[in-house]
Order: sequence, then C-alpha cells, then structure tokens
Amino acid sequence: METLRGKVGLVTGGSRGIGLAIARALAAEGVKVSVTGLNDAHLSAARSQIESAGPSSVETLRADVRRYEDIERAINATVGRFGGLDILINNAGVGIFADVADMTPAQFSEVLDTNLTGVFNACHAAIPHLRRRGGGSIVNISSLAGTNPFVKAAAYCASKAGVNAFSDALMQEVRHDNIRVSVVAPGSVATGFMQGEASKGADWKVSADEVAEVVLNLLRHPARSLPSRVEIRPTRPPKK
Repeated sequence: METLRGKVGLVTGGSRGIGLAIARALAAEGVKVSVTGLNDAHLSAARSQIESAGPSSVETLRADVRRYEDIERAINATVGRFGGLDILINNAGVGIFADVADMTPAQFSEVLDTNLTGVFNACHAAIPHLRRRGGGSIVNISSLAGTNPFVKAAAYCASKAGVNAFSDALMQEVRHDNIRVSVVAPGSVATGFMQGEASKGADWKVSADEVAEVVLNLLRHPARSLPSRVEIRPTRPPKK
C-alpha cells in the first residue's frame, strides 16, 4: 500500500458533505490539505473539523471552480504554502433538478460549468505541479447519475457523464507522467445534496465517510495498477 503521510492534497468543494469527509480522511492520514469553497462560514467550520481529524496542516481557500483564475490561485496558494501538490480531488458540484422545459439557460450553465468545466479548470491548473513532483493522483467525484439518467436531472446527468468521459481521456493522456486519474461514482449519499436533510435516509444511504474511504483506498493502491472507475451504491436500498 502506498503511504500518504507528508503528501499535499487539494479538495475542491471541501467545506461540506463528501468533500469535507475526504479532507478529514486525508488529514487523518497525515496529508497536508487545502480545501476550497464558496462560503466563508462553511470554510471556517470545516477547518476546525479537518484539524481535529489529525495532526496535518490545513489551508482553507475561497474559490469558485467555474472561474479558472480562482482555482489557479487556490492551487498556487497550496503549492506556495506546502511546497508542491500530489493529490487533486475534484469534488465541487451542484445539482439543480427540474424538467428541461422548466430549467433556465442560466441554471443549465451553472450545473455544467461547476460540475464539468470546474473539473477541467482544476486539472489544467494542477497538472504542471503534479508533473514537477514526478507524478500524483487525480480523483474526480462523479455519480451513478452519469450512467443512469433520471427525470428532472438532465443537466446533472449530462455533467456527470461528461466527467466520466473527460476522466477516461485524461487518464490516458497523463498516465506516462505517473499521474493516475480515477473516477468515484457514488449513488445515494446521506449528505442532503438533493435539497434534503442529511439525516433523511441515513439508515440505508452510503455515508460521506464511506465515499472518503474509497478515495483513500484509490490513493493508497499500488502504483503498478490503476482502478480507474469505482461505483459505490447502497447495499440495501428500499424496495420499490
């Protein structure tokens, strides 16, 4: 198993939900962690939670992944503080769920620009730094919605299908730079992401900590092979 202690990681959308769980898990493994978010109060609360997970150093950065200059600034700040970058977790995401006829063009763009263009922006800014370290890992958080479309989710499903295709292509582009690209595609996760309370369905949904454990396992996986896509779903969802 690969050791993570002492490595440097950045988690986009790391102030809540799956991103926060991943950041906490990385800190517990001794990774120096930066997280991005849009809300100063959420970032402040996240810092204390991540710091409590382990002795690692933590940086919180306000950045909108839709804006290339924002994520480039966050990555440069991470490299400036910690000396490099080894791990990029693209987790920032948004869901707006409505029929296509009812969704505004601005809403469609918000979903695609955050969930897909944001992944490109972060990867584009991070790859030169990963190459300077002699390699690293990129993990893109997708969704089972990328391969299992459902009504009122055309924009979201399209964005996650795009993440899957983008990741597959990028994996082939950078594999000989010792940069490993993987996708983690969760199903129903108890985070309140889809306009609900985090506690709703928590008795059967996947937990954010369980998604984080999958990410850690990918990062620790022996360098000789690459699990390039992992799907994670509830073991026993309610019967229909």
